[in-house]
Amino acid sequence: MADRPETDPWQRFRTVTRARIGLGRSGDGLPTKALLDFQLAHARARDAVHGAVDFDRLAGDLAPHPTIRVRSAAPDRATYLRRPDLGRRLDGDGRAALPAGVWDIAFVVADGLSAAAVQAHAAPLVRACLDRLPGWSVAPVVLAEQARVALGDEVGALLGARLVALLVGERPGLSAADSLGVYLTWAPEPGCPDSRRNCISNIHAAGLPVAAAADKLCWLANEAARLKLTGVALKDDAPALHGPASGPQSIGQS
Repeated sequence: MADRPETDPWQRFRTVTRARIGLGRSGDGLPTKALLDFQLAHARARDAVHGAVDFDRLAGDLAPHPTIRVRSAAPDRATYLRRPDLGRRLDGDGRAALPAGVWDIAFVVADGLSAAAVQAHAAPLVRACLDRLPGWSVAPVVLAEQARVALGDEVGALLGARLVALLVGERPGLSAADSLGVYLTWAPEPGCPDSRRNCISNIHAAGLPVAAAADKLCWLANEAARLKLTGVALKDDAPALHGPASGPQSIGQS
């Protein structure tokens, strides 16, 4: 007997992508289910952008490692969205809250453009990295409100950190509203160009798992310490990592 034709020839493609393909049509519009799915994804993206991170809960999730709360120069969410430049600078209280020291690495958790991503993935990722960094001196985790990527440069410089890893909620799309990114910068300082950073992106349940992201981040941190640089000169040529990797050695106080 001949094989029955597929009722939906696009189904096999949907198993390997989250993109919206082969949605069909109803008259000159989308079928009801496809339209409702789109509206739900759009609502989740808007909620992610306008939502607020519960930083008190996040500090509890990171305990017993100490945390410090700071804010950017953007006084509220509306200003933050309209003025990216203000989100890249600390306010006066934030600068005063950061004690100078000498640290191998500082983690900064910034709300960015997805509160959902930070709430779900930031604490597990930081804890996973701490487990993989035996012997490293780690600064108190800085929890930064209304913050963008470049704010980590000022934070790292004030703390005296040789390396800063800034975790930030990425701009949500219509396939993932809870995606976390990490930006790694050696010798952070205000005005640092993006070419001096390494980025790990798409950290979420349907993307890069937290354990794999921690493996990658710690491998990059180890290489950054060895070469004393990050960015376009630090090539991500690590072997494929599966599960927890052995932690990098201490970069010392040299």
